[in-house]
Amino acid sequence: MELRCKEKVVRLIEKGVDIPNPFTIDVGDEVGVDRISADGVRIYPGCRIYGAQTVIAGGSRLGAEGPVTIDDCQLGPKVELKGGFFTRSVFLEKANLGSWAHVREGCILEEEAGGAHCVGLKQTILFPFVTLGSLINFCDCLMAGGRSRKEHSEVGSSYIHFNFTPDGDKATASLFGDVPRGVMLNQPPIFLGGQGGVVGPFRMGYGNVVAANSVLRNDFVDENKLIVGRTRAGKAVDYRPRAYVGLDRIVGNNVLYIANLVALEEWYVHVRRPFFAAQELGPLVEAGALAVLAGAKKERVQRLKALAEKAGASAGGDARGAPAAAGRSELRERFPEIEELVAGGVRDGAVEELRDDFLAASAPTRGDGRGSYVAAIQALPAQVSGKGVAWLQAIVDAFCRRAMAILPSLPMPGR
Repeated sequence: MELRCKEKVVRLIEKGVDIPNPFTIDVGDEVGVDRISADGVRIYPGCRIYGAQTVIAGGSRLGAEGPVTIDDCQLGPKVELKGGFFTRSVFLEKANLGSWAHVREGCILEEEAGGAHCVGLKQTILFPFVTLGSLINFCDCLMAGGRSRKEHSEVGSSYIHFNFTPDGDKATASLFGDVPRGVMLNQPPIFLGGQGGVVGPFRMGYGNVVAANSVLRNDFVDENKLIVGRTRAGKAVDYRPRAYVGLDRIVGNNVLYIANLVALEEWYVHVRRPFFAAQELGPLVEAGALAVLAGAKKERVQRLKALAEKAGASAGGDARGAPAAAGRSELRERFPEIEELVAGGVRDGAVEELRDDFLAASAPTRGDGRGSYVAAIQALPAQVSGKGVAWLQAIVDAFCRRAMAILPSLPMPGR
């Protein structure tokens, strides 16, 4: 086995990959040499590359600040992973992370998104330019906003997304921005001040600035606000397990998150695909991104299902009365219909007309995909990008309407 690994390293060097100290790196037998570009790829000492699905596109650099382990990750052009562990995630052009990053499955870092040292991610999607500081745990989030590297959404150092409840639930995914407007790369950035946190599931509008040391527990869907978290007085009260206060909000935010994932998947298929096709190894990176999005939907459904089963099992003892108990029971009993909705997606003639209208209107600007994806999207005239927002928002709205029809006892918050 060691001999085969060494032979694979030799093949990479012969191909033109820059490996300054080949005796210090490990490449798994399953790794395809043809999935690693020879165009400007540099692998520093101490790195480990595993996984049959691993892709490393041209200009990428691994391990500049410390050893890197990647396992079944897809790296687009000019990605820099400077140190840490990365598994089953996708990094698009110029995405970057500092040393001691820990990126687990289900993540997509789009163009020029990244973070400093000691960033922990799992089931997280960062749109272009989003930047994370140091010492951050930001799992189960989707964050958009910002127009460039100089005007980007930012998460301050020592920030936490609280994604695990005392009842053991992780139906806690949070939306910072949204997909329909976020993909247009023309929204004001979101700023989350350091030494703070958010209790998921949570929603935040664009342009908001959150003061440092704020822990937020309620949605802020208004935009362009300065938000200062309230300091809570100390107290000790009786704890009631599985109370699920505000179950309608919890379920509504989960449904909305899944609906945004559905919209993002459609965007990748119909808009991003030509840009992937024009890049070296791009179709393989696209396949990885679509697999992550499919896995993200599955993850959110599984987490919501687990909550539904627990909430429904304790419905009879709901001290808040029959309406709350009815909502709990309905969630558990009709959850298979929610699963069917997610599996079937949104098939709607009106939505498809909006899609075709946007694709036709944007075609001259998008071209054949050989140019920069970011530049092409930002060059869309406002009227055309508005058509794209209308299409994607129609997907989100249609999905949420159908979910609400399945769960009428749980009125969900509006968008």
